[in-house]
Formats: sequence, structure tokens, C-alpha cells
Amino acid sequence: MAGNKYLANSSGRPAEVAAIQTSAGAGDAGKIPGLDSTGRLDASMMPVGTDIDVVVCTTSENIAAGSWVNLYLNAGVLTARKADATTNGKRAFGFVLATTTSGNNATVYLAGQNTQVTGRTIGAMQWLDTTAGGSTETAPSTSGNLVQQLGIAVSATAVAMQLQEVATIA
Repeated sequence: MAGNKYLANSSGRPAEVAAIQTSAGAGDAGKIPGLDSTGRLDASMMPVGTDIDVVVCTTSENIAAGSWVNLYLNAGVLTARKADATTNGKRAFGFVLATTTSGNNATVYLAGQNTQVTGRTIGAMQWLDTTAGGSTETAPSTSGNLVQQLGIAVSATAVAMQLQEVATIA
């Protein structure tokens, strides 16, 4: 998306210059940034150390946007799959904001807000669900299920992630 333009001094004459939406580094020093198509600054424009806390890895199954995911080693390769309260070893480590098909890379967010959920009650605790990739406002209670608090609903469509340790129901 083309950014907004501004007037700059070019050898004493006004010249129209486009704001940049991503940075290639030091070569872009002094340029005026513009917001991207999502209305945000691109992560490439942020100072070192303020990167988005994400992991990009392959998936072993189709994962829908908003799903809570588990990360594991698959033949020595970090891999993402849907987290699941019915399966020991499938606790949630993060979430995805975009749908990804099996065998392709997914961006897994390890912090922040999952803004791809629906039907949440503001202020309600969110728990890992027995439906793979899902969350629920009622903690699982069946023997053998994992109980993991994922965070708190901050709107009907967003959960602020605050992962807790996992307990297994006896």
C-alpha cells in the first residue's frame, strides 16, 4: 500500500516524498515513517530488543486463526500443532492470528493479545479447551484433562495471554 506523502527540501526546492512503511536499516535513517495497511508501524521500524515475541515454525496440521498452539520437536524440528486439554504433552505455548495449513510455516505469538477469538465474556478467565486449539470460560474437569489458564478476555474478541502452569486432573 502506498504511504502518505510529504513535502521535503530538495536542494532548496520543495519535493514530494513518500513516507516509508518498512525499514531496511541504517540506509533509511532520517526518513519519515508511515503506518502500514493495518494502521500500525511495521516491526522493522522498532528499536532492537522490542521485536514482537513470535516464533515462526512449520505446522503438523491445519491450524485456524485464533487457535491456541503447542510447540514440540518433530524429528528435531520445532513444530506447531493445536493445543489440547485432553492430551498430555499438548499444553498451550502461544496462539496464531492467521490460518495455516499443514506443512506450512505459522507465526506463533508467545505474548500479547489473541484478537482472533469470538464470544468471550469480558473479564472472564480463559482455559485451554478439550476441543483442540480452543479456549473455554470453564476449566476442564474430567479425569486426565489438562487444566491450563490461558489469560483473560479483554473484549468479546480478544484474550490477553497470561499462560499458567498446567495441572492434570486425577
